[in-house]
Amino acid sequence: MTTLTKRSRRAETPADGGSIAEEKKRDEDDEEIDTDSKSLRLTLMEEILLLGLKDKEGYTSFWNDSISSGLRGCILVELTLRGRVHLEPPSSRRRKLLDRRVLFKSAAPTGDVLLDEALKHIKNTEPPEDVSSWIELLTGETWNPLKLHYQMRNVRERLSKSLVEKGVLTTEKQNFLVFDMTTHPLTDSAQKQRLIQRVQDTLLERWTNDPLRMNRRALALVLLAHVSDVLENALSSLPDERYELASTRSRSLTDAEPETVSARVTTPAEEMIWAILAAFNRS
Repeated sequence: MTTLTKRSRRAETPADGGSIAEEKKRDEDDEEIDTDSKSLRLTLMEEILLLGLKDKEGYTSFWNDSISSGLRGCILVELTLRGRVHLEPPSSRRRKLLDRRVLFKSAAPTGDVLLDEALKHIKNTEPPEDVSSWIELLTGETWNPLKLHYQMRNVRERLSKSLVEKGVLTTEKQNFLVFDMTTHPLTDSAQKQRLIQRVQDTLLERWTNDPLRMNRRALALVLLAHVSDVLENALSSLPDERYELASTRSRSLTDAEPETVSARVTTPAEEMIWAILAAFNRS
């Protein structure tokens, strides 16, 4: 879906060994410290939108046609991370990620309007739909008029308003000659910088050289930024040498074969993350 600007390449250095469980526990503990002591707890949808927004202008690039569907992928991953949905177990008929359907698990409210709206759709849908279908349905990209009610409307605007309420963005009106547009410029630059730093750290200081040893939320953030075409925004401020290293490592994740990696995962969230990448690779 997206490519990073190419600069001269640098060789990879394997990460140190260690158990997968210990690595994940360490990264999760580190992330809790980061989010609890320094910054707001944002959803994956809010983080991806924040990476895509132009700081002063307050809107996403008009040329980015990937972020809408990418945000729907974020919703599915966030619901899985919160234990509300999961992929059905593999079977003889449905072994591949994109053949397996998204199953409802818990109706407990998430506290997020967008997540609860999507969860209601998934709960009330019989027979269940697969990951690719849900991304299309929630985006409104379906030829079936009977399924247009699944479309989640004004997602970017609703996420922007949520970020305004959290003090990260503000609201302004801009005139574009023939029409006025509501924009949401950045007000809390420290919050966005911490987000950018977290993406960079995932690919540099905290790099594990194995997706199974990565913190699940950090892995999701990198891959969802890729499919939403906003990963470059998080890496562009790096010096050339570190940029190239981070880009090379990100490509090792985005170019991975989802079916192969998912065969080794141990959690529903990891399965969903790789299923999302598989869906975008196929589209």
